[in-house]
Amino acid sequence: MGKLFGTDGIRGVVNAGLDGELAYQVGLAAAAVLTKEKQGGRPLFTIGKDTRVSSDVLEAALIAGLCSAGADVLRLGVIPTPGVAFATIRNHADAGVVISASHNPFEHNGIKIFNGQGFKLSDQLEGEIEEIILREIPVPRKTHGEIGRVVEADARESEAYIDHLVSTIDSDLAGLRVLVDCANGAASATAPRLFSRFDKLTFDVIHAQPDGTNINRDCGSTHMETLAQKVRDGRYDVGIAFDGDADRCLAVDEIGALIDGDQVLAICGSDLLSRGELPKNTIVATVMSNLGLRIFCKERGLTMGCTPVGDRNVLEEMERGGFLLGGEQSGHTIFRKYTTTGDGELTALQLLNVFAKSPAGKISELAGMCKRYPQTLVNVVVESKERKETIMASQKLQDAVDKAQAELANTGRILIRPSGTEPLIRVMVEATEQTQADAVANALADLVRTL
Repeated sequence: MGKLFGTDGIRGVVNAGLDGELAYQVGLAAAAVLTKEKQGGRPLFTIGKDTRVSSDVLEAALIAGLCSAGADVLRLGVIPTPGVAFATIRNHADAGVVISASHNPFEHNGIKIFNGQGFKLSDQLEGEIEEIILREIPVPRKTHGEIGRVVEADARESEAYIDHLVSTIDSDLAGLRVLVDCANGAASATAPRLFSRFDKLTFDVIHAQPDGTNINRDCGSTHMETLAQKVRDGRYDVGIAFDGDADRCLAVDEIGALIDGDQVLAICGSDLLSRGELPKNTIVATVMSNLGLRIFCKERGLTMGCTPVGDRNVLEEMERGGFLLGGEQSGHTIFRKYTTTGDGELTALQLLNVFAKSPAGKISELAGMCKRYPQTLVNVVVESKERKETIMASQKLQDAVDKAQAELANTGRILIRPSGTEPLIRVMVEATEQTQADAVANALADLVRTL
């Protein structure tokens, strides 16, 4: 990670680490770096945002920077992150910018950038943008008629994105009853219209009334309790939850039990395998994926590629190996046949498509194919990158991990890692018994707090 860019763009509390001045500088630098090889014509950037109260501030500053450097901007408004990637490709733009902090609380926000092909920027390009900003390298400001212009996107942009999503499945989803949680985020602008395209589907939507401060608050993919209860009470077949920028999707079954990203990979991977559409019989997951997914893949003749945490790492491995399905336990799932990034609404449709055509009467039967072993995750607040590095390099911590892993032997797993998007060190332990996973994770987390 760089000094500004983490694993998923620039993140921070607005006006306490991330402000309009920085956003303006990012706009200038991004225009300079991403259009330096453009020959003739104005560079074009798409820009979209989620529903945070601060998104308007950062959007205005970014647009000011981009236009000052001579770039035109197609302003998409509130739209899911993958919708920005889609619009960037559709409009042959030079790059796309998303203003969002994804699943984080409303006071946080972020800036992430896609290249003209809809992929997140490489470390090299992020480094070049950082260098301009941190070294205060001058970026020429345009004058007169060379100043960039802003074009307001009309409804056709989001409708084209929805058209694309609908085109990826071949079921009308007839007979299903679905409850959709939009997290008071970007999906509020698209999910109701998306599911309305299926005349024979019965669905209801919750948490789709954003007010600028309620994004992700006790709702969405990071707070599944309300969705689970409403699915049980309303006797829905399945519940779907997105995060703030709708690049993640998790689900609950008919009794409100969680269906996580690992199980989505198992369900969709098995379906693709049965149809001969899974290259090299391989799915790509991360080191955080549950032991149950590993066992499932082994039993079903699937190969499971494994990467460090982060959908960027998953996608890089998919591109390297020519694989079409990958994702994270947290709900980032990439269907490479249809998109260049994690897409929560696309994932929801793919999951529902498999369920609608399955002989299984309940979605719990599909999810039950991939057992989830007891897993405990404890997040320890660590504010500075420097302290994160010190803790991760601690021999005392390594010795404790080695001892605990020896006690778990081959029936469990320990993973301790610094978050790339939040001021946290995550302590994850898997074991055959929940009590053992809890005890080991809490003991290691206590040790991390003392280091």
